[in-house]
Amino acid sequence: MLVDINVLQLADSPRLGGCSEEFVRSLASSGAELAPIVVHRGSMKVVDGAHRLRAAALRGYSSVEVEYVDGPAEEVFVLSVSLNLATLSTADREAAARRLLRSRPQWSDRAIAASTGLAAKSVGVLRRAVGGRAANRVGRDGKVRPVNSAAGRRLAGEMIEARPSASLRDIARAAGVSPGTVRDVRRRLNAGLDPVPERMRAAEKADAEVPAARAEVRAPASTLPILRRDPSLRFNEHGRLVLRWLEAHAVSSGEWAAVVDGVPSHCRELVADMARGCAEVWAQMAEALEQESRRQAV
Repeated sequence: MLVDINVLQLADSPRLGGCSEEFVRSLASSGAELAPIVVHRGSMKVVDGAHRLRAAALRGYSSVEVEYVDGPAEEVFVLSVSLNLATLSTADREAAARRLLRSRPQWSDRAIAASTGLAAKSVGVLRRAVGGRAANRVGRDGKVRPVNSAAGRRLAGEMIEARPSASLRDIARAAGVSPGTVRDVRRRLNAGLDPVPERMRAAEKADAEVPAARAEVRAPASTLPILRRDPSLRFNEHGRLVLRWLEAHAVSSGEWAAVVDGVPSHCRELVADMARGCAEVWAQMAEALEQESRRQAV
């Protein structure tokens, strides 16, 4: 179907660098027939084909061939990532995964991995860096499953004891667990065991003991001078490297707040994603340093 170029809108690009002007010019001058552009019908946003759209404009076309896709508007970015996986860099896919982890924390690691072309283990690492947990996860099959079904197991155990003749499915539906889980809970109760296996109780305890974020962090202006004067850093190759990193990236809250309004609108998402990515890497380094300190203190 031919559609007027002017009614089409560019969606959020899954590419950190946006469109490649060089590729657009190459495509425009090639003379090759342009494949249809994939467009979300409800919003008229381009899901796949931003380079082809701009190449068509350079050729002077007033309309382009499109293929429509339907669905919720909030799924446009997910679909765009999926359709462009072959041309996305690892950094692009990781940035997309971080975005999905923030906007859809209930999605399982496997579901996000399938959408971004990453390994599920890699998504798990990114999830820990991004932070935020959901009580339930939605798998690739669309089914909702609890991250830790300890509470559901306990409720199922109570219902089995109160209604021993109830079917597995009735208890599963009421407790929010699978019939297989109810069967295992019944087996454990008959054996005189806790309905929640020890590994689940340990995971539940670990979740409850996750330390809260620090309420106060030293200001760079007061910390950097102390580190600069420390000879063990100044006269150590790795120490000097760390000092250079800290000096290059030290930003106080007052400084960043003053420049936010001045960042051009078309760059804001890219700057935000890079800032968040740097923060995640620094957080990983901070955790490694603290773990090393704890290890040496033992």
